[in-house]
Parts: sequence; structure tokens; C-alpha cells
Amino acid sequence: MSTLEIKDLQVQVQTEDGPKEILKGVTLTIKDGETHAIMGPNGSGKSTLAYSIAGHPRYEITGGTVTLDGEDVLEMSVDERARAGLFLAMQYPVEVPGVSVANFLRTAKTAIDGEAPKLRTWVKEVNGAMERMNLDASFSQRSVNEGFSGGEKKRHEIAQLDLLDPKVAILDETDSGLDIDALKVVSAGVNRFREREGKGVLLITHYTRILRYIKPDHVHVFVAGKVAESGGPELAEELEANGYERFLEAAV
Repeated sequence: MSTLEIKDLQVQVQTEDGPKEILKGVTLTIKDGETHAIMGPNGSGKSTLAYSIAGHPRYEITGGTVTLDGEDVLEMSVDERARAGLFLAMQYPVEVPGVSVANFLRTAKTAIDGEAPKLRTWVKEVNGAMERMNLDASFSQRSVNEGFSGGEKKRHEIAQLDLLDPKVAILDETDSGLDIDALKVVSAGVNRFREREGKGVLLITHYTRILRYIKPDHVHVFVAGKVAESGGPELAEELEANGYERFLEAAV
């Protein structure tokens, strides 16, 4: 069993005017086999949560805890968090000129498993993951994300998810910038991952359209750095119909 437990997480960032509090006490528990969707308006702290869990140095933890299977995530370095089983799909995947996708993936897999995958089987696995994400096998020889379209970058990230096989996938607005065909391919890739045993998904999104393809077990509304309300899929339907107005008014 895998469980990502976030308790009373408080996070700030440094600005020209001094420290600014972003997360003001977030508590969530993502158990294996569960998909949690976080929705909320711009500036509510959704991406801050994702990057804080992953260990981005910009975000300073001022209170609370994050544990994965009882282990203190906040005491781990970024690479230790990845080896422990955390995966972050970024809203804006970075380009890494000069590093091929094939080398990047094999290096990452080696770091996670502690030994290099056998080359012959690994090539087949990479090509299979690329094919499942509608990416030509030639993409494995290109520099990471360099010259990729927005949709190709997102599909490449889900191919990484497929191959690296973490415990918990944190997907930060994976649906942003995707046309309907790419959205379906990406969603199918996420669904294949979460069908594996012992997997959890934390899906951050502005829109309900991806939730038509990736069905959440729990939906959380973020407003002003806090979870304003939690519920089932019906909460996402309410947001689609009425927006965030009642949550914003309550926060004020």
C-alpha cells in the first residue's frame, strides 16, 4: 500500500515586499487506488502544493508535514523524493538541449531502480511507451522536449510516468494546452497507470473536461491557500455549472 499524507502544510515564498504565505494549512491524504482532483481559481495555491511536495527550492515550508508511506518527504532531497516514488508532471515541461530522451529516461530509471535496465528490453519498453502515447519512436533520439509541441511535451511526460512507474503521480495541469485528441491520449495513459496495483494520483486542473476521461474518487476545491470543500465527482459538476463564486465569497 502507498499513502501520501499531507497535514496542515504551510508554505511561503519570498517576494520584493517580503515573505508571502501561499498555503495556509492544507491537509490531504491520497491512498493507493485513489484519484484526487484539485480544482480552484488562479492563484489559489494548487501548483504551489505540487512543487512543494516535489521539493522546489523556491517554496519554503513553514509548517506541517508530508509523508509517503510514513517516511518524511520534507527531509528528502529532490532526487530522494523521486526514488521514494513521487512523480511530478509539470504544467510547463522544461527543455533539456543536448540530452536525448532515451538517455534521460535510462538515467532516471537507473537512479530509481539502483541498476541500469538491460538495454535490449529497455529499448522495447521505451518504444512501446512512445507508441502508446502516439509519439514516433524517433522522439527517443531527440533532445528532451526541445522543439516538441505543447501536446508532445505532455504526452512525453505521461510516457515517463509509464516507464518510471512511481507510487504517486502528481499531475500539474497536464490538460493545459491540449487539443481533444491529445487530451484523450494523455488521459488514457494516466488511466493505464492508475489501474496498476498500489498507485495514487493527485490531479490538478482548472477545468472539468479532463475529469470526463479520468474519473476522480475525490474532488477538492482550493481557495486562498486552503481546501475550501471536498466531495465526490458531483462537486466537479457543480463547479462546471456555477464556477467558484460561492467559495470565493465564503473566503472573503
